[in-house]
Amino acid sequence: MAPATDFPRSEASDLALRWSGQISLTRRILAVNIFALLLLAGGFFYLDSYRSRIVDSRVAQAGREARLVAEAIGTVVQDQRDRLILRLAADTDTRIRLYDPAGALVADSRALGLRNFVLRDPDKQGWRAVSARLLDAVIDTVAGATRAPLYREQRDGRGWPDVIAAQQRGVIATSVWRAPDRTPVITAAAPVRGGGTVMTTINARSITKTVRSERFRLSVVLGVVTLISVLLSLFLARTIVRPLRRLARAAVRVRLGRAREVVVPRLPDRRDELGMLARALSDMSLALRDRIDATEAFAADVTHELKNPLASLRSAVESLDRISDPALQQQLLAIVRDDVHRLDRLITDISDASRLDAQLSRAKFEPVDIVALIRALLDQRIARGVERDIRLRLDAVGPADWTVQGEGARLERVFENLIENAISFSPDGGTVAIGVAPDDGALVVRVEDEGPGVPEHAREAIFRRFHSDRPDGEEFGRHSGLGLAIARTIVEAHQGSIIVESREDRIRGARFVVRIPLAPSR
Repeated sequence: MAPATDFPRSEASDLALRWSGQISLTRRILAVNIFALLLLAGGFFYLDSYRSRIVDSRVAQAGREARLVAEAIGTVVQDQRDRLILRLAADTDTRIRLYDPAGALVADSRALGLRNFVLRDPDKQGWRAVSARLLDAVIDTVAGATRAPLYREQRDGRGWPDVIAAQQRGVIATSVWRAPDRTPVITAAAPVRGGGTVMTTINARSITKTVRSERFRLSVVLGVVTLISVLLSLFLARTIVRPLRRLARAAVRVRLGRAREVVVPRLPDRRDELGMLARALSDMSLALRDRIDATEAFAADVTHELKNPLASLRSAVESLDRISDPALQQQLLAIVRDDVHRLDRLITDISDASRLDAQLSRAKFEPVDIVALIRALLDQRIARGVERDIRLRLDAVGPADWTVQGEGARLERVFENLIENAISFSPDGGTVAIGVAPDDGALVVRVEDEGPGVPEHAREAIFRRFHSDRPDGEEFGRHSGLGLAIARTIVEAHQGSIIVESREDRIRGARFVVRIPLAPSR
């Protein structure tokens, strides 16, 4: 396997982690939603391109109008020219000027009395106009819009680049200028038949008015959406942050050792991920509480179980000094040896039981063939010899390759304990039957004996630690009372269950039923 490579994190990722770790969840929700709104605010910059398209369209229109005006003026005599210029200027809402080939001004619609062209609208000079022009300047600066040159009147035609281009190259020329109130001024020049040049000028306030109107509508929409987004963000933060704070406070109290006093809120009305988290934390705290109770009970049971052989051992040792009879001394020494063996058994089983949960949590589950495992156990037990002529029988219904996901050594201990328990309770010449069969996605193992059975009121107690209910005539102290408790712990760690029941086919006898989920088929 190739060694793992540690890739250095970039400064940007470190900054993002520090930012996310130091900013509250409420502020982060607001920041994300406001950022989305800022993207929507980019529509203000889109209006600049929208304005550019309108200006381009109006420039093209001005060029066409200049060409038509030039053609019309070229078809009339001088006496009719001034009246035609006034009529065309009024119809096109432009200022029309006529220059001779030398660039001198020949006719001007404004000088003829038509004042439809003004750089500043006297009716639009209030604070609203000033604010609008200031906002135009800010948006143009941010968007990097091209700034048109300021419009200034020229003495003759040679001061206008459009007139020069029309006279020298005979083409229609246009230009865009900027009025003092930031409205676009469009000029267009076209050559006149017979010599001369005509120039039209218009202050296109309608373009600025249209753009500002659209910007106002966008501002209203953006303001409403921002308000709604902030309110929804606060509502979302409230529904997320408040339950998280409640859970965090409960978790802190559990960490401080007050688990028995703390009631972790389960949030039963919530069916989302927070509800799942709350119920998971509540279940975890209850499991922790049960584990603490079990640890306390286990410690008390260990103390009680160790005191009995220690008391017997102390009594026997103290009696050795006062007894001179060799026969009695040998009896006392035999008691000492039995108590030492019992202590050794107790300490070994207690060590296994106390480490079992941790070992199972680290265990690597693999496919285990239960039928093969039980068959090997029975073969080994028969090879060692079975006392009191007890027969062992394996009944496997169906194929013999049923597998479960688990740790083979632990499962082997479960069935070894159950088989040994069944042998110890079976009468002389009895039969211990082990049945294996599938049932609804699980593998069911039944260990049956022909002994006295288990009373219904004691069927749960026998799985408690240090509970010992042994058959008559068995030597005291041979069992620690941890076997069935260890078996249940192992089975439950494999997502299974173990129970005891009476046999239906006999008046007497016990049946231990183990259910373990089958391994998924490949």
